[in-house]
Order: sequence, then structure tokens, then C-alpha cells
Amino acid sequence: MELVNKKISVIGAERSGVAVAQLLRSKKAQVFVSDFGNSETTQQHCAELRAAGIECEFGGHSEKVYDCSLMVISPGVPTNAPVVLEAHKRGINIVAEIEVASWFCQGPIIAITGSNGKTTTTTLLGRILSDAKKKHVVAGNIGTAFSSLVLDVDPETVVVLEVSSFQLDFIDSFKPKIALILNITQNHLDRYDNAMEKYAASKARIVMNQTADDFFICNADDEWTKKAVIRDQMSVVSFSSKRLVENGAFVKENMLVTRLAGDEHPIIAVDDISIKGEHNLQNTMAAALAAQLVGVTPAYIRSTLRNFKGVEHRQEFVREVDGIKYVNNSKATTVEAVEMALKSYDEPIVLIMGGKDKGNDYSTIFDLVKKKVKAIVATGYSADTIVKNFEKIVPVTKVRTIGEIKPNRESMKKAIDIATALAVKGDVVLLSPACTSFDWFRDFEERGRVFKQIVNQI
Repeated sequence: MELVNKKISVIGAERSGVAVAQLLRSKKAQVFVSDFGNSETTQQHCAELRAAGIECEFGGHSEKVYDCSLMVISPGVPTNAPVVLEAHKRGINIVAEIEVASWFCQGPIIAITGSNGKTTTTTLLGRILSDAKKKHVVAGNIGTAFSSLVLDVDPETVVVLEVSSFQLDFIDSFKPKIALILNITQNHLDRYDNAMEKYAASKARIVMNQTADDFFICNADDEWTKKAVIRDQMSVVSFSSKRLVENGAFVKENMLVTRLAGDEHPIIAVDDISIKGEHNLQNTMAAALAAQLVGVTPAYIRSTLRNFKGVEHRQEFVREVDGIKYVNNSKATTVEAVEMALKSYDEPIVLIMGGKDKGNDYSTIFDLVKKKVKAIVATGYSADTIVKNFEKIVPVTKVRTIGEIKPNRESMKKAIDIATALAVKGDVVLLSPACTSFDWFRDFEERGRVFKQIVNQI
């Protein structure tokens, strides 16, 4: 695309927006950045952009934002935001930040999406490539904007990207060499008109530009993935923790095995994989397949799988006090993520659950909660909803309700104190909210850090 003097508006002055604005500016485009918010961080980013010669506004979108032929939106901008809808109405082409960055990418892209497990799988794959001394970068939804490093990528550098459905909504020519869908479960339905079909279709866009020379790694146990991906132009490689697959990864005699192009490789005994749980077994299979497809040998994969300790805020063991284990699973912002966590423990669980509900259907875990959980501590704006859903199954203690002063550390401490009082030696106190953190905290990371700080002071 010819970018010299092209008028381009970037919506969002956070990490991705700043990075793509700088990338486009380096290609001599006329860039204008606009952010609806006016936080201190936003104002600081705008100051940095202006110092770099990039026009910027915050606190609302002016008419100037539509004076462009291309609009680039950040992942946090809703598809139904007024500025996006108006741009559509005016016939302005709208793309995602990862789309723009991909125009300049010389190396092969491995794009990883899914409702659960994206960050763990992306981090694990990056670690495997690092241990194998294979040139690579890790970016995307995991924290580093693709645009911030794409110009340093040469043809030998593998790009590992965590991508969300929000980013995939606005791709055009984005074409990963390896596309990976871990699973598709209920998540962000408030952004997709409460329709699973629309959400699944968004995830499936990851393969829309792939050809026979590309690979699609998918979960053979996931029904929504099967429904959503109907193209067959790419080479399909699957994984399953429940059965053998013809081409992909599976468990055979308690051994994780891969079979690619007819060649079968025993990778590692399932018991020797350092991160536990069936969901992490599937994450491991996906990462192992992607690594093999870019030339990493089973020996390197095996070594990493034995030593990888997981990712912060994802079933992260914090400490044990008086025989009670405390686990930070703050990233579990869906019911499905809580389900995966509960299945990972044999010990009785005191579950701290709650936050800002996204229209959750808790009925899917009623039986599991009855089997695994001895008590629930309900927190945040959704506390009343959690009480209503679970009070007939297990004892539920509520910490706060809607309308009270917005707390954070004080209320988290109260939740932990209650959970500790309910637990005995041999139990697990598990923070696994099933909800976003935006009622009490800036993000799930802050929620997890506060949890850990308080637990470490017990």
C-alpha cells in the first residue's frame, strides 16, 4: 500500500495505537491519533506522539478524525463504538493494528487465538523457540504491540502473535503461516450481540487468507471450532487430549505424541509436563505442533516442557500457609476458564469468584462446583448474581454489593480473610473470578498482584 502523504486516523492512544502511529509515521503517512479517554496515561502518550511530530487529541473524537482514507483501531475499541460506526457510514476503510503491521512483516507469522489459554500457549511457544536458539519475537495481545517491532523482523525471524477476536474483526490481508485456534467458548458475547455464532466467526477469520502452503492447528475436541472453520484450503493439523488424531498431537500410553506427515514422535510423558491440567495439556500440544512445524526438534520441546512454570495470574501457585495452598488465577475471566481450573485440583477448594459479569451462564459448572468446591466467597458487582446461582449448591459468603463505594485492596483482603477462615489444612484457596476486574481494579493483572501481596502478608 502506498502510504506517503496518506491521511490515516488511529483510534486509541494506548500501547498498540502509539506503536502503529509511529510505524505509519516512519512510512511518511499523515497520521492523526484520537482517543476518547483522558486518563493521565493517555495524556502522556499524546504528549509523546506530539513530540514525535504526530498530531493527537484526547477526551473525545473531533470531526478531524474522519478526514482520512484509512482508520486503524486499537483492540480495546468496540466494533460498535460511535466513531467506528460513523466511519463505516462514511465509507472509510477500517483495519486493525495487526493488519497494518503485517504489511511490513518479512518473517513467518504464527498467530494464536482462542477463548482460553492464548497467553500460556504463546509464552510457552516463545520459550521453546528461545531454548532451541531459533530467531523469533513474541508480540500481539500478550503485551508488546506487533507494530513496535515488525521493522526489525527479517525473513528468518519467526513472529509469534497472540491475537484476540477484537483484532481479527478488522483484518483484511493478514495471513499467518501457522494459524492456531485453541478453543472457542462463551466469552465477550456482550460485544457480539450475545451470539456465539458471531463470536466464533470472528475467531475463524484467523484462517481466511490462508492457502495450501499454510497450516491450521485446531482443537479436535472443540465443537465450535469445527462449526466455525469451514474452509479447507490450508493444511489442517489437530490436537486432542481425548483420542488419537491422524495428523497432529495426542496422548498414547500416557505419552504426548505428535504425528506429522506420517512421522510419529514421542515428545514427553504427560506426568513430566510441568504445567498441570487437561487444558494445559492441550496448550502444550498446540505449542509443540507449532514448534515442530517451524523446525524445532522434539528434544528441545521436551526440555522446555519439563521446565516451563506457566504464566503469572494463570493458576499461579502463590504460597502455602498452615497447609492451605493459595492460587492466583485472576486471568480466569470466563466460566470456562474457571471450569478448567477446578478440574486441575483434587483437593477441596474455597473459591473466590466475582467481578464484572459479562452475561455468564454459571449453570455449566454447577455439577463441578458441587463436586470440587466446599465454599464460595462472592465479590464485586456480580456478588449477588453468584449468590443467586450457587447458594443452593455450596455455602456462599458475599463481600460487597452494587452501589457500595468502589474498593480494591481492602475488599480483596476481606475476601481472602473469609476464604482463609473457611479453609483447613489440605484445602486450596483459589482466586478464579469468572468475571472481568473492571469493577474494582484496572485489569486482571492488578487484581492478581493485589491478591498475591495480601496472601504473602498472611
